[in-house]
This record gives sequence, C-alpha cells and structure tokens, in this order.
Amino acid sequence: MELSIIVTSYKIPHLLSLCLEAIQNNVTIKYEIIVADSATEEATRDLIKENFPQVKFLANKKNVGFLRLVNQSLDIAKGKYFFIINGDIILQKDSVEKMLDFLKKHPEVGMLGPQLINFDGSVQPSCFRFYRPITIFYRRAKFFKKNPWVKKELDWFLMKDKIKTKENYWEADWIMGSAMLVTRQAVEKVGKMDERFFMYMEDVDWCWRFWQQGFKVIYYPLAKVFHYHGKKSAGKSFFYDLLFNKYTHIHIISGIKFFLKHWKEKSPHQS
Repeated sequence: MELSIIVTSYKIPHLLSLCLEAIQNNVTIKYEIIVADSATEEATRDLIKENFPQVKFLANKKNVGFLRLVNQSLDIAKGKYFFIINGDIILQKDSVEKMLDFLKKHPEVGMLGPQLINFDGSVQPSCFRFYRPITIFYRRAKFFKKNPWVKKELDWFLMKDKIKTKENYWEADWIMGSAMLVTRQAVEKVGKMDERFFMYMEDVDWCWRFWQQGFKVIYYPLAKVFHYHGKKSAGKSFFYDLLFNKYTHIHIISGIKFFLKHWKEKSPHQS
C-alpha cells in the first residue's frame, strides 16, 4: 500500500461526506482511507456505513482531540506515506499526486504541506516560523495588530517575506496540521504526536521533532486543497477571550507546555 489517507473529524458529517467524495473523485493512485472520529454520533456512523463502507472507521465515545485521532490512525495505517487531513478538507484534482511526486524526488523531506485555500479562492496562512512566547499573545490580541512592532512580529511568524517571493516551495519551521503529507520512514524515527497537547501546538511540536531528527518540513503551494476552517470562537477582544473563551485558554496552556518542553533546546531550524 503506497498511501494511507487519514481523515480526522468531530461532529461534521456533512463536510466529512464532501471530503470523502473528493478523495474518491480526485485521487487516482492506490490508497486506503482511515476516518478517526471524536465524540461519534449516529449520523456519522450511518454516513460511513451506508456511503463509504470501504473506509476503516475509528469511533470514539468522547472528544479525544486531534492528535489522539492521528495517533490511533497511525497505529493501523499500512501506507508508505500518510496524508493526514481534517474532515473539512476538500482535495483538488492531482493535489495528492503532485505532493507524492515531490516527496519521492526529495527523500530528505519528511513532511510536506499543501496550500490551503478558502472557498472564495483566498489563501489561508498555513506555513509558519516557530513561535516566540510573545507571538501567541500578539496572535490573540487583535486590538494590537495595527501596531507596527506587532505587525512586524506577525509578518515574520506568517513567513510573508517568503510568500512574496512566489517560489514553488520553501522550508517552513512548521505547517498547519489540517493537511500534512508525511513519510512512514520519518514517523518511525520521530515518533507519533505528543499526547500532552490536547489542542493547539501538537503540529508545532511534531514539526520541531521532525527537524530535530534531520527531516525537512516543506510548504508546497503548487498543490492546493480547499479548507472550510470554521471559526471556533467570536471573542470581542483579547481580554474577553482571556476570561471567557475556552479555546484561548487551551491555546495559552498548550503554548506553556510547548515552551516548557523545549526551553533548553536550540531551535532545530530557522527559516
């Protein structure tokens, strides 16, 4: 088996259906599909059973988090390559084939990320430099974003200098976990995702470890996929979010865990 497509989902049966249909319609090579689902509902079970019986389905009674879904899937995946995507990703024609062709020609690359685009055609940020502690605060503090120092930090974090070059691909410190193609060889050496991160920073930490083990992480905008990327919150301000938004709390806690884990280490890569 050349490719395992790992799809993670959480209470999105309608989007998941579109995701799986796009895989069937747009991927031409031999593959298996593993769907790992959190807090599984009857609608999702019925969808898989009735419309996609060939899919390997991993159901969880509770919301176990993105990385646990990924790790469960990696335990049973048979492919030489693992394409990990969220259930709100819609593949375009030839996107997977382009990515696989790139990895085969560049064995030093352990992880490859496609360009994520909104359904209106605009590009989502999905390649980044490693966080500095202040970066998380600036990312959440929306009222500071017009400050030139804040803008400079965020532009650096979002790799806008690299994006402006319009190169075919470039090294990124980390890529968003919503869509990442990884090699079995790299995963066997690096290990699975660190389960101390329930949400946020798990993809950052994984990419950090890929670089530590000598595998490059590459952003590849020639391969494009649609990403629904529904907003998890609508906080009125940073202080409102800080007090009442659970996702802000989780992000900050995960950030603290990440910096405590790696504070003695030198960044394994700086793009």
